[in-house]
Amino acid sequence: MELRHLEHFVAVAEQKHFTRAAEAMSISQSGLSASIRALERELRASLFVRNTRSVELTEAGRALLCEGRRALAAAEAAKDAVAAVQGLLRGHLTVGLEQCLGMVDVPALLAKFRSAYPGVEIEVRQAGSTPMLDELASGRLDVAFVATAGDPVDGLDLRPLSRESMVLVCAPDHRLAKASGVTLDDLAGESFVDFDPTWGARAISDRAFATAGVAHPVTIEVNDVHTLLALVAHDLGVALVPERIAAKRGDHITVSLAPGTASDWQVSVAVPTGPAASLAADALIGMLPTTAVHA
Repeated sequence: MELRHLEHFVAVAEQKHFTRAAEAMSISQSGLSASIRALERELRASLFVRNTRSVELTEAGRALLCEGRRALAAAEAAKDAVAAVQGLLRGHLTVGLEQCLGMVDVPALLAKFRSAYPGVEIEVRQAGSTPMLDELASGRLDVAFVATAGDPVDGLDLRPLSRESMVLVCAPDHRLAKASGVTLDDLAGESFVDFDPTWGARAISDRAFATAGVAHPVTIEVNDVHTLLALVAHDLGVALVPERIAAKRGDHITVSLAPGTASDWQVSVAVPTGPAASLAADALIGMLPTTAVHA
């Protein structure tokens, strides 16, 4: 099986369109189609269901996609290994980043990395931690800065950078604004402002309320920290957020949660384990302060 055929297959699977995939791969559409047909002949299976507007993966195609991404990631890792032996570091580094993690100045870190390794092309994607962990496992990311409750993830190495408590934020005139500490039972009947379910803080909140058996009706869902705090300050709902986010400037009030109410919010740098691990990712992590990473 030729790697270029796998590369073309993954491009079509991600673009769901032959023309867009051909443009992304800088290949003619006829050449791309011929490459896919050759792969299908070799595997003796149809990989796509084609129609006039888009293409969808067949069952065989879905089975190939995950392993194909892994194979391409492993091939890139092999190239990096040879380059490292030659005293070079080349290739491509794809970095994932959830918003407002705060522990690491990622732009400064990437600038330092680019200065040290100009032969490595850097790509950055910002998203919630949940899909980024999936993309790491599938080989679509090389390294990611994520926020979770710190639970182990199969196939990934999560190296903690910081850990802090979740707190309640509410409006200054909210009934709990002067409380010394609250439990989830105290929040029964409240409406909540919260992040998209893919964010680490949202996942921690959802799990805490589910475990306590307390309703957690999210009436306003946002993808921005400052918007969340402004909505809370105007008494449009309350929210559970990490201390780091609560400390940002705003007119909200911060109230502590009773011990054991919710899991801590852990910021980690995550990389795949095994042969898919990237030498460039290791080099990037090596530039973090030695006191920050607890392997």
